[in-house]
Amino acid sequence: MRMIAILAAGVALAFATGASAQAPSTQQPSVQPPAAAPTIQNIDIVDVNELPESTQTQVKELVARRSDADLQKLRASIDAIPEIKSELEAKGLTSAQVIVASMGPNGTLTLVTKKAG
Repeated sequence: MRMIAILAAGVALAFATGASAQAPSTQQPSVQPPAAAPTIQNIDIVDVNELPESTQTQVKELVARRSDADLQKLRASIDAIPEIKSELEAKGLTSAQVIVASMGPNGTLTLVTKKAG
């Protein structure tokens, strides 16, 4: 669960950084407490080959930048959450086939998988 929260925070930070770089602000920054990580409301599992070509390219870039240790942490986090593990098993998959995970602000966890072969 910690990895999912970290992943969700990282995605949010990436989008926030890009948005703030667009135009300088003349307003004083407001101090807000960090938002709590969203809880999992829905789990979507998709094979990388089912994604649009542009999205496949983005996934490949993320995979290339990630370390093996990060991937192992992600997979261990998945195995530690019975709800996620059972969703994978229902589709005949395991955490070993998950290459990317993304948590949306609405609570949708998307797992991108790659079948061996």
